[in-house]
Amino acid sequence: MVLKILVLKLFSSGELDDSIISRKQFVLADWLRTNLLFMAGVGGYSYLYEPLWWAGMITMIVGEVANFAAYAFAPAILVTPLGALSIIISAVLADIMLKEKLHIFGILGCVLCVVGSTTIVLHAPQEREIESVAEVWDLATEPAFIFYAIIVLAATFVLIFRYIPQYGQTHIMVYIGVCSLVGSLSVMSVKALGIALKLTFSGINQLIYPQTWLFAIIVVACILTQMNYLNKALDTFNTAVVSPIYYTMFTSLTILASVIMFKDWDRQNPTQIVTEMCGFVTILSGTFLLHKTKDMVDGLPPTLPIRIPKHGDENGYASEGIPLRSAAEVCRLYFRAL
Repeated sequence: MVLKILVLKLFSSGELDDSIISRKQFVLADWLRTNLLFMAGVGGYSYLYEPLWWAGMITMIVGEVANFAAYAFAPAILVTPLGALSIIISAVLADIMLKEKLHIFGILGCVLCVVGSTTIVLHAPQEREIESVAEVWDLATEPAFIFYAIIVLAATFVLIFRYIPQYGQTHIMVYIGVCSLVGSLSVMSVKALGIALKLTFSGINQLIYPQTWLFAIIVVACILTQMNYLNKALDTFNTAVVSPIYYTMFTSLTILASVIMFKDWDRQNPTQIVTEMCGFVTILSGTFLLHKTKDMVDGLPPTLPIRIPKHGDENGYASEGIPLRSAAEVCRLYFRAL
């Protein structure tokens, strides 16, 4: 089972990062052609007319299907942290295809991600045996998870309607907070939907249950919300800052949601739990190191400001001291984080 999950994650990471490279090649060319007039932050969609962008989108979809399948066979506490494999493959492909040479610290970051991922895989809990989507619904409607979902939804609405209008352009945690909170619910719904489809393909039809369709609706709503606010974050802040913070918050909240809903830690002893957390911290260290040192080998000038002037000062920094991102950075993290 562990081998199956690793194969699915490696396949999904490879497909996703192949899509990153192909779409990055186009978007950068399109950016130079249009002089930044068609970025998503100002309402542009010119990339939708380009075959190369769609080629990247198709490979991303294939990768997401494999990622979706992984959630049906393993607990989210195992699958979600392994998303760091995407960072490694992206760095390798960028080195080969885009000539973005890895610095020694980038290689060290990749090694840390591998070590952390291996630690989590070796100590992850076994998947809970579930017989029907109705059983998943029972888990989702238990008081503990309902309380968590209410807190998440309340915090999301407060961020969207109160804080984003005032602080969205100056405080990075506002946009990322929405993406991460909603993302934790989307992963739980994806896992429920994946289990339903797995049982259906094995001969136990789950499509007759209304819960299956409700989970599907929740998945679509959450993913659209995530993509919207993640894109806003990428169009506003430096991706060297957005990427590690988003990965940390999203993965942490997903693990918390999985522990509450599926009770993953009930089937583990304290030693296994602590070891898993150490593996997660190791992955976080590798992720931060990769993004902190990426500009040391970035082939494009890091000082190309493409932010609306009223949101930054003349030195290219936001009011909280976060450097503005280049167009290459926007393209890289946007497609990696989907």
